[in-house]
Amino acid sequence: MSTPFARRRRHLMDAYGTGSILVIPGAHMVSRNSDVEHDFRQDSDFWFLTGFDEPDSLLVLAPGREGEETVLFVRPRDRDAETWTGRRAGVEGAVADYGADKAFLVDAFEVELARLCENAKQFCFTLGRDPDLDQKVIRAARRHRLQPRLGLDGPDHWSDPAVVLGEMRLHKDDEALADMRRAASITAHAHNEAMRLSAAGLGERELQAAIEYVFKAAGADRVGYSSIVAAGANATILHYNTNRMQIGAQDLVLIDAGAEYRYQSADITRTFPASGRFTPAQRLVYEVVLHAQKEAIDACRTDKSVQDVHDLTVRLLTEGMVRIGLLQGEVAALIADNSFRRYYMHRTSHWLGMDVHDVGTYRAKGEWRPLTPGMVLTIEPGLYVAEDDEKAPVEFRGIGVRIEDDVLVTGGAPEVLTAECVKEIHDIEAMVGSGPRYVSRVVLPGARLD
Repeated sequence: MSTPFARRRRHLMDAYGTGSILVIPGAHMVSRNSDVEHDFRQDSDFWFLTGFDEPDSLLVLAPGREGEETVLFVRPRDRDAETWTGRRAGVEGAVADYGADKAFLVDAFEVELARLCENAKQFCFTLGRDPDLDQKVIRAARRHRLQPRLGLDGPDHWSDPAVVLGEMRLHKDDEALADMRRAASITAHAHNEAMRLSAAGLGERELQAAIEYVFKAAGADRVGYSSIVAAGANATILHYNTNRMQIGAQDLVLIDAGAEYRYQSADITRTFPASGRFTPAQRLVYEVVLHAQKEAIDACRTDKSVQDVHDLTVRLLTEGMVRIGLLQGEVAALIADNSFRRYYMHRTSHWLGMDVHDVGTYRAKGEWRPLTPGMVLTIEPGLYVAEDDEKAPVEFRGIGVRIEDDVLVTGGAPEVLTAECVKEIHDIEAMVGSGPRYVSRVVLPGARLD
């Protein structure tokens, strides 16, 4: 039976051809403290090719090797361990349920890999991530050189499979796009809920809890990254995630949060007034960012590159900053000397997929690569005025605004995957404080929530 995982493995094997051996490791459990571990999240490449969600596993692909093209190395079944931490597929399950031609216990990895490398011509493995695994792989792949008297032949050419895997993951297949649309929809509804719940006096963490509740309740597996809930001047800190401050009556609230659904992540940022009404200065900044964002989204077409989109965004933001008095001077000169970076210091876009900052190159042969159908990228312009910036007009100090959507490149007009999340000023002002649909405030007697 064909599955997306089998099709992806076939595509990868065809890219390298008969005589190649590819090794893709899974992730390990990571200790949090004492005997407590962090929640497990499988390595993205490994899950992309297998759908196998257990730690300490390895995938070996041997294209053209009859009966052994797909080999999984997995943990043993263990009744005592499974009582504590859950069922394991074991060797039998790896074959029956995950499409492996053969499976072995992980303890057999080095010996079996050395056998699979016999007569291979090319070895494909990403070095430098796990020193212990590096040594096992090198010994197995170089056995014919380290023990020449055995008379073996083996691979002498090395390659990094991350190059081809990056291209495969960059151009989303139908299954990945379906999961991305679901992640985007969940995330959009969660952001809308945070706006409905919002009011002065809440803590940033209460909005974080509301967003992440909707994520989980709607079927997301986990957050795609640490949620940012930044009120007031905290919004001028790009990766703020302390999320412990109380929200003031005149604060803007910037939330950057995304759900992960079946290993595909969304990434949305919205900025809104806690009071439900933008102040005149907040509105001016927001309008500049929103205009730039909408124009940048429309530019996500196949005759453009990520750099083209960024250049357009920089020009529109700089024009807007001059218009509202945040910068003074000629637009071209302010761009040429990087003056705009005082208030817009990051890029406009990044690839999005299994990782929130996903794999795939941005340049090819020294040039910015053109956008092509199947790519998904963020569009996230922003303006950030530090509260102690004496060069900025007083009314703009402490204002941070970012607006971010997830955009699919098509053969025509771009598709905004996150369009369900409101961002027009009149829609935001109507939604903020209108009353939650899914979440109620939690107030415990004698407890502080700030």
